[in-house]
This record gives sequence, structure tokens and C-alpha cells, in this order.
Amino acid sequence: MNELIGRVFSFEKTTFPDSRELFGKLVSEGQSPKALMISCADSRIVPEQIMQAKPGELFVCRNAGNMVPPFATMNGGVTSTVEYAVMALGVRDIIVCGHSDCGAMKALSAPELPEGMPNVVAWLRHGTAAECVVSSCSPELGTDERVRAVSLQNVIVQIDHLRTHPSVATAIARGEMSLHGWFVDISAGMVLGLDGETGEFMPLREDKPLPVAVPARARAVIDAWSAAEAAE
Repeated sequence: MNELIGRVFSFEKTTFPDSRELFGKLVSEGQSPKALMISCADSRIVPEQIMQAKPGELFVCRNAGNMVPPFATMNGGVTSTVEYAVMALGVRDIIVCGHSDCGAMKALSAPELPEGMPNVVAWLRHGTAAECVVSSCSPELGTDERVRAVSLQNVIVQIDHLRTHPSVATAIARGEMSLHGWFVDISAGMVLGLDGETGEFMPLREDKPLPVAVPARARAVIDAWSAAEAAE
């Protein structure tokens, strides 16, 4: 802990002076982050480092298992963060980012959920669909393969949950928002992206198009038949 505290002094003496102009601009003009990343709270995953983001470029929401509870009238931290990012900050890209060797996914994949942690158990229920898909479709997987499969499927499930949020659903319908599903392989130093068309996770590469889970594409909110009837 003393080592970490020492880095605070380093920020004040070294980091801040080197970026004084940037921080001053962020104070005077406010923040305009380019994306919202919903990632795991795991200490090995640092969203700003993964995206090489400077202060002000990335809005971040971290929690165990990179969960996105389906929208409900009950207030919650993730729901409020999503709503604020979309409605107040105008974010037009949201990334749900899972990772390898995830403790939350290990617990979700285990035969029995952890005892003595009722809040953790309740929170993990937001990933139940991912575990059910893997158990039903790939029951033969070994422990490590199963955890990885659940982790990948959980990203897909949380994107589905994200689409139930009114602010997100509206932005998608208007063609103003893209949703991304990422998976960080810690040991390989690789980031995989979900291709919404194929349902597969592909490595992100500079020379290839970025795989997108839900692309920004405006869609009609009424069916063609009703539109034709209204025009008559």
C-alpha cells in the first residue's frame, strides 16, 4: 500500500505537470469520451491501458464479471452509468469487455455457487443465461474450456441486456450507436471482438475491419404495411 501511495505523489510531481494543458482543457471544456467500456473489476484488466486512452477519452464502468443488468425501474450503478453516458455525454459506442481467467466466470461455471457471499451470488445471476447456453450446447467441455466458453457467451448475454435499456435501444434505432463485445486474453495479450453477423469472436487486427456486435444502422420503428396504410 505504501508503494501505491507513493505513486500519488509521483502523479502530483511528474504526471500532472506533463499533462497540465490537457487537464486544464478537460476542466474548462468538460469531458467528451469517445466510448463507454463496461469491463470486469479484475485488477489485471485496465481499460485505459488496453485502449491506450488518455484522460477524458474513455468512460468506464467496472464490476465483477462485466455484467449489465437488464433494464428495470429499480436504480442501479450500471444502469445509471449507461443512461448518463448515452443521454448526457453523447457516447455512441459501448464496449462490453470480458477476459480470460475471470473469477466471476469461474464461480458461475462451478457446480455450486460460492457460500457466504449472498450479494455475489445474486449478482452472478445476471450471467445465468451464459452458463445455461454452454451447459446445454457444450456439456463435454473441461473446466478451463468451460470457463472460457462461459466468459465469451457472457459478453453476448450482457450485450443483449444492454439493448433493453431505453437510451441504448433508442440510439440503436436511430442508427447513432454501435455495440461491441470484446474479450481480453491476458496470457496472449490479445483482444478478440464479436462479429454480430457470424456470432464468432475474432482477433482485432489493424489490417482487417473491426468486428462489431451491433453496428450503427438506422431501422424503421413501424412495419412497411403500416407505413403504406398511413400513406393512403
